Amino acid sequence: MAATTPFWKRAPALAAALLAGCAVGPNFKRPGADAPPSFRDQAGQSDRSLADLAWWDVYQDARLKELITAALANGFDPRIAAARVEQSRAIAAEVHGQLFPGVGYAANATRGKNALLGSPYTEGAGTTANGFDGYLGAAWELDLWGRVRRLDEAARSQYLASEDARRGVLISLVSDVATAYYELLELDDELAIAQDATKSFGESLKLFNQQLEGGAVSRLDTASAEAAMAASAARIPDIEMQISIKENQISILVGRNPGPVARGARLTDLAAPPDVPAGLPSALLERRPDVRGAEEAARAANAGIGATIGGFLPRIGLSALLGAVSPQLNGITSRGAGLWSIGAGATGPLFQGGSLHGQYDQARAAWEEAKLRYQQTALEAFGDVANALVTRQRLDEVREQQERAVGAYGEAVKISTQRYAAGRASYYEVLQAQQLLFPSEVSLAQTRRDQFVAIVQLYKALGGGWNLKDAEWAGPDARR
Repeated sequence: MAATTPFWKRAPALAAALLAGCAVGPNFKRPGADAPPSFRDQAGQSDRSLADLAWWDVYQDARLKELITAALANGFDPRIAAARVEQSRAIAAEVHGQLFPGVGYAANATRGKNALLGSPYTEGAGTTANGFDGYLGAAWELDLWGRVRRLDEAARSQYLASEDARRGVLISLVSDVATAYYELLELDDELAIAQDATKSFGESLKLFNQQLEGGAVSRLDTASAEAAMAASAARIPDIEMQISIKENQISILVGRNPGPVARGARLTDLAAPPDVPAGLPSALLERRPDVRGAEEAARAANAGIGATIGGFLPRIGLSALLGAVSPQLNGITSRGAGLWSIGAGATGPLFQGGSLHGQYDQARAAWEEAKLRYQQTALEAFGDVANALVTRQRLDEVREQQERAVGAYGEAVKISTQRYAAGRASYYEVLQAQQLLFPSEVSLAQTRRDQFVAIVQLYKALGGGWNLKDAEWAGPDARR
């Protein structure tokens, strides 16, 4: 890494900046991000993007919309994020106040011997006297070098970064609820498949037991049918356990105690999400809240350099005092009791043992870190979108082949059952076809789930809902 230019060598540039009336330190420029011309595996390029849609236009299930609305209103993550924003807002307001004069007041009333207003008073020794005073004071640092303005810029950027972080929490919460809901619907399908399989194996077992009594089959057939039924039945309580855990997860996300979750349509009946292009990679830098937050963090770090440079320069302040002082309360308004003063002062460092240079070097290093974090965040954002795009495309192909497999296995079960009934095949032929069919049905259900989850991940990766106002995040009714 190249050595940092010593501060004293920057004196000519600093002097030019001061004469121009600019704040000390470098002005912020967004770090370079190597945005590709298009996302990898992007089918087509367009200015339109899935991220332009509101979340309720992406997720069509009515029950899912209700759950997301409840999570945004009652979930703890949005409320915690909102509290952090309020903290940042208050800090920014506190720093901004340093740009203006500070005005205060004071009033005192005392009674003492050889003392007046808390100070020794020898005139009229041995006497007891009263003292009264009251005044207004004002002080203001003339921000000639822009040190306070840089502090204000940094605080404002940190506040904006907290706003972006809050929006990131909202997007993540919407995605988490949608993902958990699709996973719950898939578990319902798995439960139905396991129940159907258990029923089918049970019917076979019943038939074989009848044939065993008549001597038509051996004990081997009934044992095989019983084992298949038991193995399928064992999956039912396991899936029911997973369903309960998933319902508890969703309940906590929406801010309520663990309990059942009402469903809408089955996973197989849900409408496919809208087929909208991903948009331009360069636009992602403006939409992703984590990228925007990293940019604001870099802006704050850049402003910190200017604030540390201001520490090398004298601080010039103005002060004013207006009031009155009198040994008697009824004389506090007399002309002779009035007091006033106006002053100006300058303070600055001469020797600090290298601490100021250390602060400056630290600020420069913090800026370098923030710049790299921004570039890393942008690169990861491009990767998230590319991963979601390829996942969505390949899952379409996987589902197509799995549907063919399920259809073929179903036909095999039908034919083998007919052959067994006609005495032209053993039960093992039927059992083999059934044992291939039911797992294939489960894999198809999981692929359907993954397709919907891929849309969730793509919407999140693109910064979905970036154009929604804060109040509109609550749901479609908020826009009316």
